[in-house]
Amino acid sequence: MANITTQQLAELLVGVARAQQAIVEAAESQKAGFRMHLAPTLQTAARIRNTGHVPTLMDFPARVLLAHQGRNPPDAAQVMRDLEALLSARPAAAAAPAAAPAATAPAAGGPPLDIIR
Repeated sequence: MANITTQQLAELLVGVARAQQAIVEAAESQKAGFRMHLAPTLQTAARIRNTGHVPTLMDFPARVLLAHQGRNPPDAAQVMRDLEALLSARPAAAAAPAAAPAATAPAAGGPPLDIIR
């Protein structure tokens, strides 16, 4: 099996988003107002409305399609940069245990932060 690069994956995602955008435009031409109903659904799929949500690879295709809804869709280079940023980030599950001890540590010279005591 061939190894795929982030550049190739970005180009593939842009191609898929363009194909999906063609379907959206066809539906819009048949029924006016279709995009008005599609945008909230795409935002939910991309988890844009969740303010504390860290973007994941599962959200990324919906985010690419959502970006194609605008006047200036992203090119493959922008998608590649976003994809590389997602791939280089630590997973949220691995970051949570590392952050937990720091939150319970006492402040320098102050009382402990443990509220339960």
